[in-house]
Amino acid sequence: MSEEVLKKMLEGDKSLLKDNSKDTSYSAENIQVLEGLEPVRKRPGMYIGSTGPRGLHHLVYEIVDNSIDEAMAGFCKNIKVIFHNDNSVTVEDDGRGIPIAEHTKYKKSALTIALTMLHAGGKFDKNTYKVSGGLHGVGASVVNALSEKLVAVVKRDGKMVRQEFCRGAETTPVQIIGDSSETGTIITFHPDPQIFESIIFDYETISSRLRELAFLNKGVSILLSDERSGISDQYLYKGGIKEFVEHLNKNKQVLHPVFFVEKEKDGVIIEVALQYNTTYSEQIYSFANNINTHEGGSHLTGFRTALTRTINSYADKQKSFKSDEAKFTSDDMREGLTVVISAKVPEPQFEGQTKTKLGNSIIKGITETIFGESFTAYLEEHPHAGKAIITKCLDAFNAREAARKAKDLVRRKSLLEGSRLPGKLADCSSKNVEECELYLVEGDSAGGSCKMARKREFQAILPLKGKVINVEKARLVKVLKNEEIINMITALGTSIGEDFDAKKLRYGKIIIMTDADVDGNHITCLLLTFFYRHMKELIVQGRIYLAQPPLYKLWKGKNVVYAYDEKNRESSEKSFGEGVNIQRYKGLGEMNPEQLWETTMNPDSRTLKKITIEDAIVADELFTRLMGDDVEPRKEFIMAHAKEAVMLDV
Repeated sequence: MSEEVLKKMLEGDKSLLKDNSKDTSYSAENIQVLEGLEPVRKRPGMYIGSTGPRGLHHLVYEIVDNSIDEAMAGFCKNIKVIFHNDNSVTVEDDGRGIPIAEHTKYKKSALTIALTMLHAGGKFDKNTYKVSGGLHGVGASVVNALSEKLVAVVKRDGKMVRQEFCRGAETTPVQIIGDSSETGTIITFHPDPQIFESIIFDYETISSRLRELAFLNKGVSILLSDERSGISDQYLYKGGIKEFVEHLNKNKQVLHPVFFVEKEKDGVIIEVALQYNTTYSEQIYSFANNINTHEGGSHLTGFRTALTRTINSYADKQKSFKSDEAKFTSDDMREGLTVVISAKVPEPQFEGQTKTKLGNSIIKGITETIFGESFTAYLEEHPHAGKAIITKCLDAFNAREAARKAKDLVRRKSLLEGSRLPGKLADCSSKNVEECELYLVEGDSAGGSCKMARKREFQAILPLKGKVINVEKARLVKVLKNEEIINMITALGTSIGEDFDAKKLRYGKIIIMTDADVDGNHITCLLLTFFYRHMKELIVQGRIYLAQPPLYKLWKGKNVVYAYDEKNRESSEKSFGEGVNIQRYKGLGEMNPEQLWETTMNPDSRTLKKITIEDAIVADELFTRLMGDDVEPRKEFIMAHAKEAVMLDV
C-alpha cells in the first residue's frame, strides 16, 4: 500500500471504498490448494495443538498410539521409546509392521502412502482394527510432515525395509536392507526446528503418558530409555487398571480392596476399577480407546448414574438413613473416590477434534448395566467393604449439610455473592475480565508496596495474612471458616463447591506473588492446592500464574541489573567485572514500589509462570504426598530430592 493511498484512507477519502461485487481482483486464481502434507506445515496447530512443548510431545504420542493400536488388536506385546543425544526419538514395536507392498491404486508402497498422505491408514477398515485410538489416518503422516528427518524401518513378509523422508517428502525409495523372521515397525524422527519453539523432549512428560498406556493395556511392556541421561523405565502391569487405582491410592489410607469389573456387551468392552480412601477429594479418570476423555462423556455418565443408584439402594437395604426420604447425592459419593473407567469402542464418536469427550449415546446404557450389576453383587458379597463405603458416604452427607449451612451464613453476610468485596482488596477500575489481573500477595507490607506499584486500571491487589488452610486435610465446611480463603473466593466472584461458576470470574489472570523463601514456597503450595482441589477449572483455563520476582539486585555506579536465578546472577556479575554490588532479596517487602513494578508487575518486562495440568495424575499424586496426612511419603520425597534444594532460608 502506497503512502498516498494510506494518507487518503486516514483522511476518509470515500473514493477508495470499492464495490466488491465489481472487483475482479478476487478470482478463481486466488483460491489456493495446499497439497500433500503442505497443510500440516502451514497450520501445525490444527493437527498437534501447538508448536510449543505440548505439540512437540504430541509427536511421540501419535507414533506410540499406532503401536498401542496394534496391541489392542492383539499383535503387539513390546514397545520401546528411546530419546537420542541429537534430540531425535525412536519408537519400536513388535506388531505386524506397516504394509510394504505396492498399493494397486496409487502404485506406491503402502509404507510411503501411510507416511506421506493425510487420511491414509488401516483405521478405516474395521477388519484390520476392530478398536483403535487413531480414527482419521493423520498421525504418522503429521509426524513426518513436522520432522526435519524421519526414517521408517519395517520388518514384515520375511524382509526388513527402510525409507527416509525430509519434512514429509520421501528422499529415498523403499529399500530392502535384509531378511527378518520378526515383524514390527521402527520409526525414528527428528522434530523440525523450523516448526517447534524447542526440540528438547522432557522425559517425565513422556514417562507419565507411557505409564498410563501400560496401565490401560495390561500385559503390554513399554520400555522408555534416555541416552541423554542414561535413565530408563519399564512399564508392565498384568493387573491393568486395577493396578492403576492401586497406584493412584498408594499414598492414601484405603477403605477396602479394589473393585474391578471387565465385561463385553454388544462389541463394547467396559472396564471399571474403584476404591475409596479417607481423603476428601475425588480422582476419576475416564478413557475411550486409550484416549483420556478429560471431559468425560457417555461412559462416565453411565458410571455415575449406576453408582448413585447402586449405593442408595444398598444404603436403603442397610437402613442407613434416619429418614425414609433421605438419599445420597452424587457429591456425597465423590469424597475419597478413586476410579478409572476404560471403554473399548469399535466406532467411537468423539466430540471435537481434541477427543476429550465420548459421544456415543449407547455407551451410557452399556456402562450403566455392566457396572451397576457387578457393583451391586460386590457390595452384597463384601459386607465389610459395603459398610466402609456407606459410612464414608454418610460422613460426606452430614458434612454437606454442614457446609450448606456455612455457605448460607456466608451468603447472608453478602460475601460469596460479591455485593461487598473484601476490605483489603484494592480493586482495579476496568470491567474487562480478560485484561484484569488479581495479585494474591504474601503479607500486608508487600501488599502495600504492590498497591502503590500497580496500574490501577487493570491490576488488583489482595494481601494475604499468614498461611491459608491446607485444604488437602480439610472438608469444605472447615475451609469456609478460613478468612483468607473467604476473601479470595469473594474477590474472584466464582463461589465454590457445587455453586462454583467459572463464568463469574472477575479477573483474567490470578497471579500468586510470594517471597522467595521457605515460607513463601509453602504459601504458594497451599494456594495451588486450594485451586487444584476446589477451582481446578481455573487451572485448566490457564488462569493461574506465579509471579517471578528477582532474587538479586546488582549494580555498579548507575548501572543496575536484576537477576532471577543463580545462573543469571553469575553471568550478570561477570558482565560488570570487579567492584559490583550485590543485594539478595529475601522478601517482596525489601523492594520499593518502583522496583516491584519494574521487575515483577510491568507486563512489558515481567516474567510469569503459567500453571498447567499437563498430567493431572502426577499433579494429584504430588499434592497428596506433600500436603496429605501421611508423613512417610512426604519424608521419602524430601530425602529423594534433598540434593536438588538450593538457597534454603532456614
